[in-house]
Amino acid sequence: MSTVYTRPLARLIEQLQRLPGVGPKTAQRLALHILKRPEAEIKALAQALIEAKQQVGLCQVCFHLSAEPVCEICRNPNRDNSTICVVADSRDVIALEKTREYSGKYHVLGGVISPMDGIGPDQLQIQQLVQRVGKRDIKEVIMAISPSVEGETTTLYVGQLLKPFTKVTRIAFGLPMGGDLEYADEITLARALEGRRELD
Repeated sequence: MSTVYTRPLARLIEQLQRLPGVGPKTAQRLALHILKRPEAEIKALAQALIEAKQQVGLCQVCFHLSAEPVCEICRNPNRDNSTICVVADSRDVIALEKTREYSGKYHVLGGVISPMDGIGPDQLQIQQLVQRVGKRDIKEVIMAISPSVEGETTTLYVGQLLKPFTKVTRIAFGLPMGGDLEYADEITLARALEGRRELD
């Protein structure tokens, strides 16, 4: 790479290529676009990246991304406290919120159980969920994890832990096996929420 590009540009392309979904051509296009922008705009982008990294953490209650100790959804008094929707990560919260169909609270596991990747139940926010459900008057926990082998394993594992405390349902999938929630359209997601059923 360094023979074609001057070193600072090559470094920029290398860093951009580390982003998910960014291949060599996209990284090159982005890098060249960045070089054409005014310096003030680039400084603002760099500052936004640094501030986001420094200020955005996890909500202490649901583990969704938040710049506050407790996120806006958990703090919202108009949300239904008796329902918790369990998702793999924050992208799923964002996707479900776009449907405007769900008015309860969330719990973000931080991934799915995947022994092949060395991710067991202890690496996820599962115990925190069990404690949360055990302490509060939760009428329903909705499992909304993408349908993959790991997703199924996680849904069944978490469901078994929660059944002694509350009703556990799962969203109905008008979604393809191996599909991701974040890529589903709002109507499909809304129907999946409406068609949820009790976990066997």
